[in-house]
Amino acid sequence: MGAAVQRAAHQVLEGGRLFSDPLALRILGPAGEAAVRAAGLDPAKGRLRLFIALRSRFAEDALGQCFEQGVRQLVVLGAGLDTYAYRNPLGERLRMFEVDHPSTQAWKRERLAAAGIPIPGNLTYVPVDFEREALADGLVRCGFDPGQASFFSWLGVVPYLTEEAIFSTLGCIASLPGGARVVFDYGNPAVSPGPDPWAADREALAQRVASVGESLRSHFETHDLHARLTALGLRVVEDLGPALMRERFLGAREDALPDRGGHILLAIASR
Repeated sequence: MGAAVQRAAHQVLEGGRLFSDPLALRILGPAGEAAVRAAGLDPAKGRLRLFIALRSRFAEDALGQCFEQGVRQLVVLGAGLDTYAYRNPLGERLRMFEVDHPSTQAWKRERLAAAGIPIPGNLTYVPVDFEREALADGLVRCGFDPGQASFFSWLGVVPYLTEEAIFSTLGCIASLPGGARVVFDYGNPAVSPGPDPWAADREALAQRVASVGESLRSHFETHDLHARLTALGLRVVEDLGPALMRERFLGAREDALPDRGGHILLAIASR
């Protein structure tokens, strides 16, 4: 819900200039406008809103490029209130799978119905309780073809998982016989001593999510994460930290600042 509010707030407060999502506000329901107004009153969340908008922009841009290269299956892991499947510009040639906990998925479908947002015929819901079923089993059970090239979008999830769960999922993606690409976000650990301009933002976020029972569990040094991905058979294509995201999407260079904080990464199975 928090991420969905920030995506909607970007549409209202910044006019969706970095990431356009015409369904972001609708899916929130009657309380959406009030939540967006509240988000706008908290300047401390401005950088978080920017990051959430840019990670979605990065993922959807990467998906479009991979589609041109022959990818025809999209898997959205931990879909939450993500709206891509309901405004998909690539048409029916793209098969889409949303993976989430069964109760979260039921809640989302109630919101879609209430908002009058139709469910496209090329979307399949994959309810998976990871305490009882493996990702690969859940996908295949619902018609996913592991022999076809696939794109995995995994936004706003990795920081809340254990390392075991993270690398188990990435290992599954890397082993698919048809080949796969994956986009996910992660955060660097705080550094001390030394300059870390985003430390206060991360600490505020950590306190907010912990207060509702969703603690941040995993952080990675960038070079260590890249090495572990390589060992799994995943080649890092791009990894944008705060400074590089601003340079690419805003044309603003911040060479004086360390490129630490939230990152968005694209990797491809190298098998």
